[in-house]
Amino acid sequence: MRCVLYFTLGILYLTNYSIRGQNLINNPSFEDYKKCPNTLGTFNLNVTSWSCPTEGSTDYFNTCSTVMSAPENFNGIQHTKEGSAYAGLYFYAPSDYREYIQVKLKKKLRANKKYQLSFYLSLAEGSDFAVKDFGIICSYKKIKIKTKKELSKGRLYSIKGNKFHTFEINHPKFHKNKSDWIKVTTSFIAKGYEQYLLIGNLRNNKLTRKVLTSKNKTKKGAYYYIDQVNLQNEETTQELAYKETFELNKKHHFKNVLFNFDVFDLNEEAKKSIKKIYNFLVDFKEINITILGHTDDEGSQVYNKNLSIKRAKTISNLLISMGLPKERVTYKGFGSKMPITSNNTD
Repeated sequence: MRCVLYFTLGILYLTNYSIRGQNLINNPSFEDYKKCPNTLGTFNLNVTSWSCPTEGSTDYFNTCSTVMSAPENFNGIQHTKEGSAYAGLYFYAPSDYREYIQVKLKKKLRANKKYQLSFYLSLAEGSDFAVKDFGIICSYKKIKIKTKKELSKGRLYSIKGNKFHTFEINHPKFHKNKSDWIKVTTSFIAKGYEQYLLIGNLRNNKLTRKVLTSKNKTKKGAYYYIDQVNLQNEETTQELAYKETFELNKKHHFKNVLFNFDVFDLNEEAKKSIKKIYNFLVDFKEINITILGHTDDEGSQVYNKNLSIKRAKTISNLLISMGLPKERVTYKGFGSKMPITSNNTD
């Protein structure tokens, strides 16, 4: 005979949670704001969760405004990719002037895990140049440095007490489109300390790969709109096997977590299923688990209840041995009181 377990995933403030494709970027499309923009350079003041790491005056555009509006603004016409807002910043400008955007991630990245970063760009109509390279900085602490120039490695490493992971998205073509949005995507392996993400051009003017798009504009730079920033853990197919949609505060029946008759040790198939649950719980630290053990109806009620508790405890101990904090795991045993089906057959 065998028994089954039910898992209850508990959380105080969520009722449903879609596991697949969690975006680690707060306010990814800049929809949430403190104040509707009414002048240039207000991104640092108005956009929730985001900031400017330098003295470069990144712009914020929102349909709520008559001055910094969308689609029409001082740099031309650009409809939003979605929603009502986007950011605007110089990736190239005279005298090595640069603008950047920075956001704190929802959680620290995991060491040696592969992540995919993407965002949408559109070159402003007022731009004279287009560029190929888009720099990314992932840092341990928030960056704040008094400069209006490029964030070179020399400037970064002059900051004490921080750690930096820098790389570039080197696109094969220049982003010259001044009407449509173009998606920029890259993947990288995390170091394990990254808590902030920064986007901008890390090169000076001499090293920036650029192309002239117009001789009649006055901006003398490459000014891009940016929207829909997305950062996700890029897992392998095997790792994605545990990715399902769980309704929280509800019992879930895991059919592979089974025991042979009158024992409480786990087979290899059950251990694989529990490993998937462990991976899920590692990714979502706000969720706890309650393990409910059961038996068939052979034997006394007292004996069966003790056996069901031992079975639930075995699961609990395995999760803890894998690294799950013990305060996130509870277990109970119900013996033969709650059968999943009739006990009339094997």
